[in-house]
Amino acid sequence: MSRVKRQIAPYLLVLPGGIWLLIFFAVPMVAMLSLSLQEGDIVSGYRFTGHWQTYTEAISAYQTQIYRSLIYGGIATVALIVLAFPVAYWIAFYGGRRKPTYLFLVLLPFFVSFVLRTISWRQILTDEGPLLHPLREAGLIGQSFHILGTPFAVIAGLVYNFLPFMVLPIYVALERIDPRVVEAARDLYANPATTFRRVIFPLALPGVFAGVLMTFVPASSDFVNSEVLGSSETTMIGQVIQAQFLDNSDYPTASALSFVLMFVLLIGVFTYARILGTEDVMKVAAR
Repeated sequence: MSRVKRQIAPYLLVLPGGIWLLIFFAVPMVAMLSLSLQEGDIVSGYRFTGHWQTYTEAISAYQTQIYRSLIYGGIATVALIVLAFPVAYWIAFYGGRRKPTYLFLVLLPFFVSFVLRTISWRQILTDEGPLLHPLREAGLIGQSFHILGTPFAVIAGLVYNFLPFMVLPIYVALERIDPRVVEAARDLYANPATTFRRVIFPLALPGVFAGVLMTFVPASSDFVNSEVLGSSETTMIGQVIQAQFLDNSDYPTASALSFVLMFVLLIGVFTYARILGTEDVMKVAAR
């Protein structure tokens, strides 16, 4: 009897999470897939016809927004790695007893709503805000210089909002590095740059990989930053999907665009994993 219990125990532990994913992920995804193949309108209703042309029509109509979203998400992810790695490195190796305090400060913005943080970022970047107004009054920038409504503003908002998602996994990977490995590299006369390039960064790759997954996907599909900080020239695909669902009630097109975005992001993630070599990353993480 005890042997049977040991065999079924793992499945019982997975069961609650599996049921949760089934109800709130798998079922809605199947329903949305069915909706993307339907025809009709909000008045007369929708019926399933297998109209797959909705996908080709949606891609043709909104390919610019899809490309723009991937570009913005990619740039934001690279910027996040550049900004987050030094922060995570300093906390992991120089934080000392105050590491929990520094991590708390990294997470502190998350105690405020995502939308409110983005609106606050808008107030900073506006022409009369605390950033541009003093520079304009001092004559350091021209009257025609603007940040709000530009791609830079949208990408800056994405970087600001998703920075903790990159810092934390990199910190966890760096925290797991045995200090004796770093000391051994120094004992072998490796300079700090070589130690970082040959020892620290390879061991931190699992954290970088996790951080990219946690930032590229939501950043590319985000619609709040492009709505609040951008303009009609910076519209991202998330805005289009939101408008199709809530404003135009064009549910098949919105569902089709959602699946197209998901498919494109999965291709990007798998390509990234293939190039990086997840098997090598996992071997490094397991050591």
